[in-house]
Amino acid sequence: MGKLSKTFALAGAAALSASLAGADRVCSSNNTTLSYGWRIGDARFDGADPSEPDGKAVIAVSIVPDGSAFFECVSEWPQSWAGFRDNNIIWSDCIWSGAGPTLDTAVAFALDWETRTMYLSHTFPCSDKKGSSSMAVGSFNLDLDCQDAGDESAHCTLKSKTLQVKTVPGTPQLAANATCQENAGVYQSWQLENWRRQYKLTPGNPSSLPAEDSGPSFTLRNLANGGVFACTPGTETEDNSFNGTCTQTARGRGLAVANTAASFRFDPVLDMLVVTQHWECGAESSFDVSGVGFVQATCSRAGEVLTCNSTPLWIGTETV
Repeated sequence: MGKLSKTFALAGAAALSASLAGADRVCSSNNTTLSYGWRIGDARFDGADPSEPDGKAVIAVSIVPDGSAFFECVSEWPQSWAGFRDNNIIWSDCIWSGAGPTLDTAVAFALDWETRTMYLSHTFPCSDKKGSSSMAVGSFNLDLDCQDAGDESAHCTLKSKTLQVKTVPGTPQLAANATCQENAGVYQSWQLENWRRQYKLTPGNPSSLPAEDSGPSFTLRNLANGGVFACTPGTETEDNSFNGTCTQTARGRGLAVANTAASFRFDPVLDMLVVTQHWECGAESSFDVSGVGFVQATCSRAGEVLTCNSTPLWIGTETV
């Protein structure tokens, strides 16, 4: 099973912490001790029925940042994947409860089920740099107590209710004159915004494949260099997935971004999105990065037509 690459450490690995940091989202790179505190309120893992080869596992975690807000993090994937798709860890949305103010734009998590390692990331506007934004990341062991049900599926709950975690700021955005090699050397990630998908589904119909599916459209914002893409669904494949293309609408920082392209693949059965960005900087320095996200969307219904939208979702990568 693949692990997070060393580039994630460049973004700033975090450890358990008994003390919580200040609530302000300050982005100054001069403060090397800057960190943001979180508390893990609860967690639950419900495994798939072993008799179902492609059965899904569901993980739900409640997290509370400094202050009064809290987020509910939920993900699901085939249990045999153990939190990864093709060696890329699966990132999922943490939804703000609406109770209390939040300082974050997008909060996401991922779980390496084999090692019980949970990764946490959040993006936010900088209180000390008006008009700019940043991100912070962390990781910790999700200590669970697991029991087998009558069907031998695993059901796990959090052992400790006092788990405190800190995240630390990631690598600053690249400079305007950054080289392609510098682009390749930093951790690449995106913030997905303005998600929209529309399809038909007859009430009470158990079909897992809705009719007249538009596929997703969304905005993709690269957090390492600031490049922005508009993504449209493109063609539906024989296996009912969507292969989409992304058009660059705002050029990011660095020499490499002039020759970059992005694309995606969306599986509507698993709600799984794979994003890939390619940089063409010469034969020796060209590179690709891919990231995987489980997209939770809120849908409104008008007759048989559902229109689905999502809050901003952060998707991390591993270099491929």
